[in-house]
Amino acid sequence: MESYNIHSADSIIEFAKNLKGKTLRHACGDEIILHGYKGKGNFGQILEKYYFGYEPNSDTDPDFKEAGLELKTSPLKILKNGEYRSKERLVLNIINYTEVHKEKFETSSFLKKNSHLLLVFYLYSKEIDLINYDIKLVDEWLYPERDLAIIRRDWELIITKIKNGKAHELSEGDTFYLGACTKGSTALKSFRDQPFNKKKAKQRAFSLKQGYVNHIIANISKEEKAIYGKILKYPELINESTTIEDVVLEKFQKFYNKTSDEIEEHLNLKLNKRAKSYFANLTKAILGIQLDQKIEEFEKADIIVKAVRLMENNLPKENMSFPAFEYETLAKTRWEDSDFKNILESKFFIVFYKYQGNNLILKKAKFWNMKNSDILEAKKVWKRMKKLILEGKIVREITKNGTRKTYFPKLSENRISHVRPHAQNSKDTFPLPVADEKTKVNCYTKHSFWLNAAYIRNEIYLK
Repeated sequence: MESYNIHSADSIIEFAKNLKGKTLRHACGDEIILHGYKGKGNFGQILEKYYFGYEPNSDTDPDFKEAGLELKTSPLKILKNGEYRSKERLVLNIINYTEVHKEKFETSSFLKKNSHLLLVFYLYSKEIDLINYDIKLVDEWLYPERDLAIIRRDWELIITKIKNGKAHELSEGDTFYLGACTKGSTALKSFRDQPFNKKKAKQRAFSLKQGYVNHIIANISKEEKAIYGKILKYPELINESTTIEDVVLEKFQKFYNKTSDEIEEHLNLKLNKRAKSYFANLTKAILGIQLDQKIEEFEKADIIVKAVRLMENNLPKENMSFPAFEYETLAKTRWEDSDFKNILESKFFIVFYKYQGNNLILKKAKFWNMKNSDILEAKKVWKRMKKLILEGKIVREITKNGTRKTYFPKLSENRISHVRPHAQNSKDTFPLPVADEKTKVNCYTKHSFWLNAAYIRNEIYLK
């Protein structure tokens, strides 16, 4: 029974908004059970079939072709403060390597399918059946002009890589808002031919990055508490010859070879050098962002911002740390779904300061993402760590003074990455999935993956 006008986007959106506050079981009634639902399928397919009344498909046209509207569903999580956040990136359409390089953005299959989205966000829970998920947010999304300018550049970069025979080297760290995420298992069947190289490439799909999806959620829910500052004051700053990277780096280049004190003085600032947020605040100030604001474009693009202090030989004073991992989570996670892979495929913005006596001199600012071959090399550290945890091989020996030495991958074992403690003290721990073979303990001090200082110097700073 038709409950909306298939030719009217407004009619479809209004019909969809009746879903808010309901579950699929509530919204679709007994239809789901009567048609043999046995806990299979996914949320979106069930919604399409039993609420909107059409068969799921993989057409290149939008789901509601006559109205030019594409339906997308996505899971939410709730923060401690009650705000909604995206659980994952929003996957759009599969990238057809053999055809997409022939397209122009304005008439592309991507834009035709995804220019007007109908979004249904539901609260995910691993404890309950998906037909009982609470639907929290329902609304349309049209890309603002300034966002579309960046998405266009992202799309063009992905297409250029395909044209250059580098589809197998695509990474989500290449781009800002629009990514090319892997789609499918790691089996051979998920690899595809590419037109300008005999080497097969992983199947990928266009996707909106998790940070950008959070931006959409904040707009739809109208509950965003954070204050954002824009680097790009006007959308026309992004044009045929200028990129967001150009705009950002130009702001930093003005201060190259100046001390942090000179930069503060020029910007009329007086920052607390002992504060953990010192370099983050200095970065914001250089970009023209208020200190109490988040950087909108960086948040939308999931950019990881790091400040690196170099010694006189250009070696970073410290290795680069990432958040501590949970042993139990690492043990049961596939590489494709791991936090570490997600970090390594991110886009970084790194600001390098070099010691000159007691002064820190701004030497370079750089957007960077790790090349595919290096990600595969760092993966070896992750795989070894997972194996050790599953085998209960944590503590190798305890020295006479009580220091515990582990089997964890050391700095000398891998060119790119290693594992080391990332805890306030020895009592700051995470549970182990398998008790340690030597000490029999069921939890261990928090650790994290680190990038090696020599790798940062050789592969990022000096290139």
